[in-house]
Amino acid sequence: MDDLRLGLLLNAVSPAVGGVLVRGEKGTAKSTMVRALAGLLPSIGVVPGCRFACDPAAPDPQCPDGEHPGAPAGERPAFLVELPVGVSEDRVVGSLDLERALAEGVKAYEPGLLAKAHRGVLYIDEVNLLQDHLVDLLLDAAAMGRSYVEREGVSVRHAARFLLVGTMNPEEGELRPQLLDRFGLTVEIAATRDADERAEVVRRRLAYDADPAGFAARWDGRERELAERITAARELLPEVELSDLALRQITAVCAAFEVDGLRADIVMARTAVALAAWAGRTEVLEEDVRTAARLALPHRRRRNPFDAPGLDEEQLDETLAEHREPEEPDGPDGPEDDGPGDGGPDGGGPDGGGAPEPTDPSGPNGQAAPEGSDAPAAPPQQRPGGGRESAPVASEQPYRTRLFKVDGTGRGAQGRRSPAETDAGHTIRARRPQGRLARLHLSATLRAAAPHQAARGRSGRALVLRRDDLREQVRRGRESNLVLFVVDASGSMAARQRMTAVKGAVLSLLMDAYQRRDKIGLVTFRGAGAELALPPTSSVEVGAARLEQLPTGGRTPLEAGLLRAHEVLRVERLRDPDRRPLLVVVTDGRATGGKDALPRARRAAGLLAAQGVAAVVLDCESGPVRLGLARELAAHLNGDAVSLDELRAEGVASLVREARTTTMTRKAA
Repeated sequence: MDDLRLGLLLNAVSPAVGGVLVRGEKGTAKSTMVRALAGLLPSIGVVPGCRFACDPAAPDPQCPDGEHPGAPAGERPAFLVELPVGVSEDRVVGSLDLERALAEGVKAYEPGLLAKAHRGVLYIDEVNLLQDHLVDLLLDAAAMGRSYVEREGVSVRHAARFLLVGTMNPEEGELRPQLLDRFGLTVEIAATRDADERAEVVRRRLAYDADPAGFAARWDGRERELAERITAARELLPEVELSDLALRQITAVCAAFEVDGLRADIVMARTAVALAAWAGRTEVLEEDVRTAARLALPHRRRRNPFDAPGLDEEQLDETLAEHREPEEPDGPDGPEDDGPGDGGPDGGGPDGGGAPEPTDPSGPNGQAAPEGSDAPAAPPQQRPGGGRESAPVASEQPYRTRLFKVDGTGRGAQGRRSPAETDAGHTIRARRPQGRLARLHLSATLRAAAPHQAARGRSGRALVLRRDDLREQVRRGRESNLVLFVVDASGSMAARQRMTAVKGAVLSLLMDAYQRRDKIGLVTFRGAGAELALPPTSSVEVGAARLEQLPTGGRTPLEAGLLRAHEVLRVERLRDPDRRPLLVVVTDGRATGGKDALPRARRAAGLLAAQGVAAVVLDCESGPVRLGLARELAAHLNGDAVSLDELRAEGVASLVREARTTTMTRKAA
């Protein structure tokens, strides 16, 4: 919580830092901390009556409410504006003033939340769940400092510079990289594990519930002191000097961590200056640079999608030490006098030991396989369910896949994959209401009513409307899908090289689902039966972790795996009938365990095909002699089969898209 408190205060001192992204588990008072910031922000000067918070010292010449020449100065608190996850597009950017349009017949603009947040704080709780088209609007405003509104016959431009603060629970999915980079700082928080601290939290919460006014009064003095310190730091900020040495350390750290672009360098510089002002100093010290790096770089460093954000503090200290003043030979981390530190005749190579180790062919976590082997990962152990079990093996490095879509137009949950009619996408047309009117299409309604005004005896400027005039919006967006993986973890898949490749393929699909905000589930089968290793969830990171920990061995109960998948999809169809599923079966097609194991598995596949479930089979069969059982299974599923070699050559998502297109074509035929 100390980092969160510091990050918010630094933005209060210097709004140019660019806001804070707060990542943390549920129930850690993220929202409470952010909302408390509003009471500490200094007041702002405004032009009285201006709806866009123009500064009387420098009014916006393009302000829709006028240029305000010689306007008097007023003052009001800086607003903290909350942007709900389910907010509509017109509420964000503003729209035609309905009341004036209908009552007076005039075209007037009603400002949205971006206008209200100008020169204040825009707070988004659960920002990672924000719909894509709203993220696009925020990106435009954050990049330009202005909001451009072109809708319903209204054309408006106004200033929209705000402090962007967001909170999120990483278990519910990650944030788009473009928006992630717009947050100046990021902090990770978790609930304390200290019993005394937890007790104090509960004690204060109960005291607040018993007497909110009295509780606030007891802490009012502390808050006034904090607000006065923020004001003092703001006044000191222009006097803080960022020396060439400190700037060189900042740029060296950003280069060492290979962050994209130069925004990180600028944010780090602004943060270090704000830290110095907050400490009451006029000079940026190395400790300011180090703290700025911890806050500004974790979400910007290059990483795989399933890696948790973070910073190697040892590497950070080494980089700072390399760029200290050379006149400090006695310092604990000062440079040596006998030559450069990277390379030399005594070995170490040009990287001086600081470069990462080469990636092991068996996977990113460096668990190496015996070279050239197809042997089990570890000595097998006997399982109670029959067969022998091997320890989990590492996966190949996941690779990027191309987007695949579902043909047609769905009505599923908001996502980034398949075309769908949604509640919050872009308006593509108007229609008569189907049932209760949910989203009025104003301009279409006015056009429908306009020809009948004379016949209806209109007098004055107000329109005369009838129910038949009403039109609703039809919006087009994208939906997410349920991707259910059914993975064969039996003994026939246990060879290290094969399972490594299989896990790499599935992780690639998981990465694609992670980026498209799909819901995913994982069924595994081996030994005596099948289990739901991961119930359908939006937390793709959990799915990747379960896959990495997956042991192998035992018989191949393919029928049980398919029947378990059938049951999972049946339950999910009842819970969310609009979400369309995709079944991904990862197997070599073999089936063992009892009499007629293979025919029983094919009958189970027929059940799924009868339900119209789109399916693709990742054929994991290897070796010079291949039975083609996986391709026969795909035929019984009315899906397509793709070998692992084809996956790597063509791209997983492209092949799944082709499989789904084939399925839809067969249905149409």
